[in-house]
Amino acid sequence: MSHQHTQDPTAGDFNGLRHAVDTLPSSWYYDADHYALERGAIWQKQWIYLCRADSLPESRSFRTFDLVGQPVLLVRDESGEIRAFYNACRHRGAALCRDAEGRLPASGITCPYHAWNYRLDGQLARIPTGGRPHYVKVEDVHLHPIAVQVWRGFVYVNLSAAGAILGGNFNANLDQFDRWPLEQLVVGHRQTKRIRCNWKVFWENYNECLHCPVVHPGLVDAVPIYRRGIMEPRDDPAWRRHEGSEDPLHRGGMKSDSVTWTLDGRSLGHEFEALTEAERAVGYHYMTSLPSHYLVLHVDHVRSSRILALGPEETELEIEWLFPRSTLADPSVDIMRACDFSAKVMQEDAEVCELTQRGLRATPHVKGMLMPEEYDVWRFQEWVRESLGIP
Repeated sequence: MSHQHTQDPTAGDFNGLRHAVDTLPSSWYYDADHYALERGAIWQKQWIYLCRADSLPESRSFRTFDLVGQPVLLVRDESGEIRAFYNACRHRGAALCRDAEGRLPASGITCPYHAWNYRLDGQLARIPTGGRPHYVKVEDVHLHPIAVQVWRGFVYVNLSAAGAILGGNFNANLDQFDRWPLEQLVVGHRQTKRIRCNWKVFWENYNECLHCPVVHPGLVDAVPIYRRGIMEPRDDPAWRRHEGSEDPLHRGGMKSDSVTWTLDGRSLGHEFEALTEAERAVGYHYMTSLPSHYLVLHVDHVRSSRILALGPEETELEIEWLFPRSTLADPSVDIMRACDFSAKVMQEDAEVCELTQRGLRATPHVKGMLMPEEYDVWRFQEWVRESLGIP
């Protein structure tokens, strides 16, 4: 089989692939040189999600990140604006902030090595007298800036696009999420884990449910259509036989006695009031921002997942469960009914992703093949090829 094809293998009213399609080469999932190519062409050129804006709660709050080997510093300035810089002093490159998060002193950002001092806008303010300041015009020295934008309370950075507008990397019309009060939600629980797999393995698993009947017993019980190994009604080539069915096994959505993703399917009680009946009926909605972020939106909470590549065969996953403030203030609500449900699903995904990574190193497995239900895996892989400029 060859990657080359003359037409879109998903064209038509059936979602699935219509002819055999190769996967990406197996070496793309572990080869260090190829990872370096992706690091430059994808991770340093796309908008990358880092954190919630409210994790920088006040002026002089800061957070630091390692983004594919690049040191990133986020700071909230005196006016409340979030700024991003490379976490490197302009003198000799020392990291300016050593901690993962904290609050800067009133004097601003001071290098812990030679005490060069910067304002929160990144402008050099002063250097020690012993540093012979007449050698340097402070007005000419500024921390290296990084493009940063905030969407609905989510902070994104782009290492190469100072003027680029956030949004092109989202998979949906963002207006469709207007009825969820994303800016007002608060993190109620957070979980971070390292998965021993290439970042693409994780995304490919996310983009198909062919594995769901085998891997996710709890999820397929809550979402009956997933029990069939498909995500949407039109993933079935015979979908017209069940057109108009109200059975969630065929139309999708939650099972009849469930409304959200919790251990028992019951709502936490503080639901988003502006949602339409159609949005409530589905029970789950996805928003994806490649290569680093996706949301799953429910009637009573939102799950945010951040994916960061750590190396050719290691990925960091950070999951944050977001709730209305009223939910977190209500002592009768146990938010872990929601967190434990999806944490179990994510653990099951992590385990099969690691199994996949191990098998990809088999010498004769130079590439795999995609089944009809894996059309979104194909689309993801096409996005990777296009991003790399490799046909």
